[in-house]
Amino acid sequence: MNVPLLPTISTFFIVLSAIFVAIGWNLIRQRKIEAHKKMMIAAAVSALIFFIIYLSRTVFIGNTAFGGPEHLKIYYTIFLIFHITLATVGAVLGIFTLVAGFKNNLARHRKLGPVTSIIWFFTAITGVAVYLLLYVFYHGGETTSVIKAILGL
Repeated sequence: MNVPLLPTISTFFIVLSAIFVAIGWNLIRQRKIEAHKKMMIAAAVSALIFFIIYLSRTVFIGNTAFGGPEHLKIYYTIFLIFHITLATVGAVLGIFTLVAGFKNNLARHRKLGPVTSIIWFFTAITGVAVYLLLYVFYHGGETTSVIKAILGL
């Protein structure tokens, strides 16, 4: 099995961020505020590393099309749209949750935190599923970079 390096690394970082969120959630339940804060910062940094790798790969190398059976393509596409929506909502909520925590707006932070965490867990799970569908269960389809698409190369 030949899995591409950058998607594997980026998927690792999104899973790592979800693990850090889970640990952070447990820490705050134990009232270990400073440890919770450090863990959530680690989760945010891991998510940011994922995003930088993903964005760089998308711009310079490209996105990989679904290479599985044609009759499954519509289901994969719907699933991918669901994942992208979750990831976008999770990222935006993550920023709001972090800002509320840093500004010591604990009422808002406590409201947003659990919702954000659950969305982030589902984002990580669906992200791993997308990775498996693109690179493990099926061979990835064509890869075209944004730059090549824009410039017509």
